[in-house]
Amino acid sequence: MNVSVVLFTADLRLHDHPPLRAAADGDRQVVPLFVRDRAVDRAGFAAANRLAFLADCLRELDAGLRERGGRLVVRSGDVVDQVCKVAAEADADEVHLAADVSAYAHRREERLRLALAAQGRRLRVHDTVTTALAPGAVAPASSDHFAVFTPYFRQWSGRHLRDPLTAPRAVRVPDGIGAEALPTRDGLSGVSGGLARGGEQEGRKRLSAWLRDGVAAYEDRHDGLAGDATSRLSPHLHFGTLSSVELVHRARRTGGPGAEAFVRQLAWRDFHRQVLAARPGVATADYRTRHDRWRSDRTARTDIEAWKEGRTGYPVIDAGMRQLRHEGWMHNRARLLTASFLTKTLYVDWRVGARHFLDLLVDGDVANNQLNWQWVAGTGTDTRPHRVLNPTAQARRHDPDGVYVRRWVPELTGLAGPSVHEPWNLRGLDRAAIDYPDPIIGLSDGLARFRQARGRE
Repeated sequence: MNVSVVLFTADLRLHDHPPLRAAADGDRQVVPLFVRDRAVDRAGFAAANRLAFLADCLRELDAGLRERGGRLVVRSGDVVDQVCKVAAEADADEVHLAADVSAYAHRREERLRLALAAQGRRLRVHDTVTTALAPGAVAPASSDHFAVFTPYFRQWSGRHLRDPLTAPRAVRVPDGIGAEALPTRDGLSGVSGGLARGGEQEGRKRLSAWLRDGVAAYEDRHDGLAGDATSRLSPHLHFGTLSSVELVHRARRTGGPGAEAFVRQLAWRDFHRQVLAARPGVATADYRTRHDRWRSDRTARTDIEAWKEGRTGYPVIDAGMRQLRHEGWMHNRARLLTASFLTKTLYVDWRVGARHFLDLLVDGDVANNQLNWQWVAGTGTDTRPHRVLNPTAQARRHDPDGVYVRRWVPELTGLAGPSVHEPWNLRGLDRAAIDYPDPIIGLSDGLARFRQARGRE
C-alpha cells in the first residue's frame, strides 16, 4: 500500500499544511477528504454564515488541488464511518489529521484511532496546524496550562516556531474514489447580507494587503471602532485557510510595534486553545465560578431580545449587534462592550450571549468565543473579574465622532458628533421620527445590581 488519506477539518488550505505534506511524502498517492459531519449539524454549530464561508473555502481548496493534479473528496455522514470507508476504498495504510482542542475533537480523534486500528491502519495526528504553538508546549510548573495570559505570552514568545511549509507542487489522487458535489452558498437561508467571501486565495490576498497597508498602524488604531483597522483575518484563522505559524513569521518579518501587537493577538488565540485543551468543560461551564444567579425571568428575556435586535437604547451596543447581524462579524472592541453589557449591566448568563454569537459569527470558534465571553463575564481567566465596561464612556473613547454608531444606527444620523453616544440626550427628540428606544436600563442601576449579585457591596 502506498496511499494516505488527509482528513481536512479546520485547516482548509494548501500552504503550510503539515498533514498534506507528510501524506504525500515519498511520492505517495493522497486522498484529500472533507466530511460534512452530521454531528456538527446536530450540535447546532452549522450556522448559515459559517456554512456559506465553508462552501467558499471548499471550492477554493478543490480548485487548488486540481491545479496540482488532484481534487477534493467530499462526503457526508458520521466522520469516522466516512473516513474508514474512504480509507478502505483507497486501500490506504494511514490517515493524517490536524490536532484540535475541543472535547468533540478529542473524541473524534480517539474514535478514529480505534476504528482505523481495527482495519490495520494508522492515524497520524499533527500539531501546530491550527495553532502557532501546540497546547501544552509551555506550561507552569504547578499546572498543565497557564491561567494568566502575560506569563503564557512570555514563554510563548521565547519558543521557536517551525518554519512554514510551501504548498505541494503535485497531489496524486487514486482513481475510483467517489465524492459528492461541492457545497455552494446557493439556497442557504439566513446568511448575513454583508458576509465576506471565504477561501485560501481570498485569505492570502487579505493578509498581504494587511501586512502592506494596515499592520503598521495596528497598535495605535486597533481599538478604533470607526476606522476598522483590524485585520479581519479571524474567519480565515477559524477555517484554517491561513496558518497561524505563517502569520507569526510574516508579521515578525514586517516588524514594528504594530506587528508586535498583532502577534500578541495571535498568542491570545493560542492561549485560549491551551485552556480549552486542558479544561474542555469550560465550553459550557464556568472556568472560575462566581456562583452567579443569572436573571432568567420574563423581564430578562425581554432585555435579551432587545440586546439581540440592537434596540437597547445604548447606541454603541446597538451598533455592534447590528453589525453582527449584517456582516456575521463584529469589531473586537464592540464584542467586549456588547458582552459586558449583557453579562454585567443586564446580568444575563454569558452562555446566552455566547450562543447568539455562535449563531451568527463567521469566525464562531469554541475556544475564542466561549473563553472571551467568560473573560468578560468574570468567570474566566480575567484577573479583574468584576470590572464593568461603561458603554457610553467607551464609545466616547473609541468612536469619538460617532461615525461607527451612525453607520449602524442610521436613526441617529441627525445627531452631531459625540452627542450620539449619550442616550439621555435622545429623550427630547421626536420618537416617532427616529424610532429609537429609550435605554432599557440605567447604567447605575445595572452596576448596583451586578455588585450586589457578586457581593461587592
